[in-house]
Amino acid sequence: MTGVTLAFIPEPLSIALDHILPSRRLPSTIFDSRKFRQVRSSIEEIGLIEPLSVSAMDQTTGNYILLDGHVRLLAIQDLRQVEAVCLVATDDESYTYNNRVNRLSTIQEHIMIRRAVDRGISPERLAKALAIDVTSILKRLSLLNGICTEAAELLGDRQFSSDLSRVLRKMKPTRQVECVELMVAANNVTVAYAEALLVATPIALLVEGKKPTRLAGINPEQMAKMEREMGNLQGQYKLVEQTYGQDVLNLVLAKGYLAKLLKNDSVTQHLRQHYPDLFSEFGVIVETVSLDRQQFSAVA
Repeated sequence: MTGVTLAFIPEPLSIALDHILPSRRLPSTIFDSRKFRQVRSSIEEIGLIEPLSVSAMDQTTGNYILLDGHVRLLAIQDLRQVEAVCLVATDDESYTYNNRVNRLSTIQEHIMIRRAVDRGISPERLAKALAIDVTSILKRLSLLNGICTEAAELLGDRQFSSDLSRVLRKMKPTRQVECVELMVAANNVTVAYAEALLVATPIALLVEGKKPTRLAGINPEQMAKMEREMGNLQGQYKLVEQTYGQDVLNLVLAKGYLAKLLKNDSVTQHLRQHYPDLFSEFGVIVETVSLDRQQFSAVA
């Protein structure tokens, strides 16, 4: 088995700012932006958390091209520091890594803030470093309090409001998982959707055994209907989840078989003459690129 080629040298390097060349120009208004003030304050208070990403050194000039971290570089320069910690890329591709870097999810941010507090940094200092209110830091610190492990794992790579945890805490663990699965499947991980699911949750699945405040304009009969429909939706979701893998495999096999079948001139001619509608449907299936990109016939 061949080894995996690393995109960056594992050990970060301290590089003089004079040898780091930006790959793009930022607008002059960046210095007045909230993002710049937040980054600058963070570096000033607790140092650079995420190293800059640079290309391999140019052997002729000794310079590095900055791939990711232009705002951080400006903040470091504004603080009159002389060098920065960098991750050096092992390839010479010139594209910008901004398009390929996964930003911190909400739970990853929670873990980093928790780690900083455990190391002795006070919430007030963190709030000053991030240029946000201390109550926001406290919310992020308690983000996973009362949230079951399974639900937290489902939200692991998502960005969402910390108020979402407030809603989920009112549900029992099994219901938390069900609601998070529905939100992720619908790609709608929002507080409003969670509150709607909370209202439609049976009393037996609530932590305090008490229904939340009714939504305006909804009577008890409508609430009962919503609960039944939510239960049916959850059952259908579980059923689809169980058969999805096999269904996709069957579709891939069918697509491959039809592609080979339509390469046979005799079969193609027979279908065109006697089963034109079927031939057209077979063609649509073969030309389908993926399940996420369905091709539709143009309307004349």
